[in-house]
Amino acid sequence: MKITLLGKMLIIGLTGLLLSAAARADDLLDTVKQRGTLQIALEGTFPPFNYKAADGQLEGYDVDVAKAVAAKLGVKAEFVTTEWSGIIAGLQAKRYDVIVNQVAITPEREKALDFSPPYTYSTAQLIQRKDDSRQFKSLDELKGHKLGVSLGSNYNDMAKSVPGIDVKTYPGAPEYLRDLASGRLDAALNDRLMLAYLIKTSNLPLRTGANVGTDQDQMGIPFRKGNPKFAKAIADAIDQLKQDGTLTKISDKWFGIDVSKPIQ
Repeated sequence: MKITLLGKMLIIGLTGLLLSAAARADDLLDTVKQRGTLQIALEGTFPPFNYKAADGQLEGYDVDVAKAVAAKLGVKAEFVTTEWSGIIAGLQAKRYDVIVNQVAITPEREKALDFSPPYTYSTAQLIQRKDDSRQFKSLDELKGHKLGVSLGSNYNDMAKSVPGIDVKTYPGAPEYLRDLASGRLDAALNDRLMLAYLIKTSNLPLRTGANVGTDQDQMGIPFRKGNPKFAKAIADAIDQLKQDGTLTKISDKWFGIDVSKPIQ
């Protein structure tokens, strides 16, 4: 009887140790280190943040930041392109490790995901046609008008929070910019950091409108909850990239300003 009881205790103890070891091995940091790559999701159609150059290679602010973060973790960056509308669902389904695609840190998203410290600060801004003399100064002034946004974006949520706006959703910026230029929309809503780039490269008769964000958007790198070691490692990586000037250099390369710091 004593031997049987002792045996049971040993089995329970060993099982606990094995479960504890398995729990430690399940942390995303261990998985990433063992694999040697950080699997990073982005759209690949979101210039100047991430897009494919003429040679088919991914370029952009997010791409450079992602590579720098992976290097701080001691692994290589492995990119996965996917549409924005399903990018968070793909993360939760473990199709990749993180998203580096200007994902705003919001209370709703923080309920389901963990985030790195912010690496981009911005606010929302309207886009209008050059020949449109109307000056929409707020979202309230767009009630009864058609406003284009990207499906699933925080700008979509912002626009729909104002009753009376006819919100039209699109797969991405190129589609709604074309509709805006052709007169099928009255305005569009996007991040202020990319508007100048979009207008410059689209060759469409568009202009920037009013800033309509009440708060600064803070963009971070989301990942699945339950990975404390990875959370610390990626927070340390972002902090180091800020301290050593890497994020400032990447920001200046793409925007001419430091977008990794809060807007003054």
